[in-house]
Amino acid sequence: QVQLVESGGGLVQAGGSLRLSCAASGIIFRLSTLSWYRQAPGKQRELVAQITSLGITNIGDSVKGRFTISRDNAKNTVYLQMNSLKPEDTAVYYCNLYRPDHWGQGTQVTVSS
Repeated sequence: QVQLVESGGGLVQAGGSLRLSCAASGIIFRLSTLSWYRQAPGKQRELVAQITSLGITNIGDSVKGRFTISRDNAKNTVYLQMNSLKPEDTAVYYCNLYRPDHWGQGTQVTVSS
């Protein structure tokens, strides 16, 4: 079955960096579109970044210029590199598979001011 396992979250000071990983199994990874979403307390889940099977990326406006998404098809893993982190980036970050729709369990990112 499909499994998405996120890792790399944690506590970081404002201005710092983190790299999230999402390891996928049970799918043909190289043909898949994957995304990172985040949800802060009391807010709706929002798209952070997406990468298609062709490597085309779409970055959310709130993180553009600070976050990048990449993939390693040999490792069945998608990454989210987060730089210049701000307190408002604090959220649970989720990995998403576009088709079939599937979500990971999420990883907490907390940015202190």
